[in-house]
Amino acid sequence: MLYRLPILILTTGIVYIFISPSEPLAFSIFFKVIPMVLILIYAFEQSLPTRKAVHYWIIGGITFSLIGDATLHWFLIGLTAFFVGHVFYTIGFLKVWRFSLPKSLSAIPLILFAVWIGYQLISQLQANGETAFIIPVAAYIGIIILMAFTAIMTGNRWATLGSILFIVSDSVLAWNMFISSFTGASEMIMITYYGAQFLIAHSLFTIDSKRKGISW
Repeated sequence: MLYRLPILILTTGIVYIFISPSEPLAFSIFFKVIPMVLILIYAFEQSLPTRKAVHYWIIGGITFSLIGDATLHWFLIGLTAFFVGHVFYTIGFLKVWRFSLPKSLSAIPLILFAVWIGYQLISQLQANGETAFIIPVAAYIGIIILMAFTAIMTGNRWATLGSILFIVSDSVLAWNMFISSFTGASEMIMITYYGAQFLIAHSLFTIDSKRKGISW
């Protein structure tokens, strides 16, 4: 029973990534959101027995991510849902923020990566005449980097690893969509994405330092 939900999440994720067909669209979306529904249930379980503000904010982030999954085919709608999700994650992580100079130095590589990937994407969007995407993409880069930084500052290993996987997933997605597509991109995107969401949900068991303790 202890591993029931993680096994179901893994199984349904594999089914969506490697087995389920991409058409019809409604069928594909259905199989895509099943692992996220299970991750949301897992997050509720991990936040027991006493939920605090941090738990509700992160559960809210997972919920908006689920909405983003269902609507990403309409890119700007899905991007907006994920943006709101990251705002929820960020607020949640700020609730258990613990300042540490060594951890705060993580801002340097995060900012450098944001500048690099932002430059690559914006240059390509301008070259393709897709200037309407520039502001939404730039704003999304900013919020996901901020989310990752606040996750790192919690000191919680699961939240930190999840946030980094989220950056990897979305970077591959953006590169594949706007710059250059490559074989295996969709599989890599979804493996890292489901992994990110699962780890963030898993962090709810230990992220409240007053209840379980933060562990590194």
